[in-house]
Amino acid sequence: MRTRAHLSCIRVDSPTESRNPNTLDIDRVSSLEVLRLINDEDRLVPDAVAEVLPQLADAVDLAVQALRAGGRVHYVGAGTSGRLAVLDAAELIPTYNMPSGWFVAHQAGGASAFVHAVEGAEDDVDEGAAQMRRQVGENDFVLGLTASGRTPFVLGALSAARSLGAATGLVSANPANIAATGVAADVVIAVDTGPEAIAGSTRMKAGTAQKLILTAFSTAVMVRLGRTYSNLMISMVASNAKLRGRTLTILQEASGADELTCETALVQAAGDVKTALVTLLTGVDTDVARMALSQTDGHVREALTTLAQPTN
Repeated sequence: MRTRAHLSCIRVDSPTESRNPNTLDIDRVSSLEVLRLINDEDRLVPDAVAEVLPQLADAVDLAVQALRAGGRVHYVGAGTSGRLAVLDAAELIPTYNMPSGWFVAHQAGGASAFVHAVEGAEDDVDEGAAQMRRQVGENDFVLGLTASGRTPFVLGALSAARSLGAATGLVSANPANIAATGVAADVVIAVDTGPEAIAGSTRMKAGTAQKLILTAFSTAVMVRLGRTYSNLMISMVASNAKLRGRTLTILQEASGADELTCETALVQAAGDVKTALVTLLTGVDTDVARMALSQTDGHVREALTTLAQPTN
């Protein structure tokens, strides 16, 4: 008599695990048609993200509040979600000259999981909590990312972060699970991306949605903190010839001055784009521009307002 072997497993009830009726024959068509089927599904993602923009705005406000209070923003994820979080946090530093400690990414399994899967890491609820206890403070904002909405590493981290007094948010592609389990977070961003082109492959639509959400989230935070002027990147690090050329283009676009005038202002400002821009827009010298920016935490528009106010 045969006995049934028992496997340690969990069945995830999520739209991403369901079979997609639109791609049932994806393995029987040409390469071009495979791509068309995938693209048809991908085009649904931006509209799904648009539905959760109010919740995403709440997360932006919590992050801005945390950073203004001297806290940090923490991303917590596993697998694809964690890797996307690491990518977003890393790209903010050169793009916006952001202090390296502002955004911190926590990946289940640690650095080795960036390239290789670490078996069982996402199921370690205690390690998620432990990382928060080591690194999170009451002024921080912690954003968890889990396509299924149930990753133990992420949920353990969020629970610990809340107990430490930090504000929390969760990004998921499983709205029904969030509603059923009542995940404890200050803001829940549950985007309904539906079944994947390949069942269970959350690196596809769910991952694309998380990439869109993270990029929009972090960009909005940078905008709110004054690290842009209009839609121009004025806080970037000009670390190569291409970026140095871009800084001149930005100064010309923002001020209307010619290239030589902008280059002169940039040299006098020791390469600091914000200082050069304030001098170009107001006519004050670099020392006054730097002081105004210092008084407004580097916010160009606020510095311009300060300089425009009459002195007694």
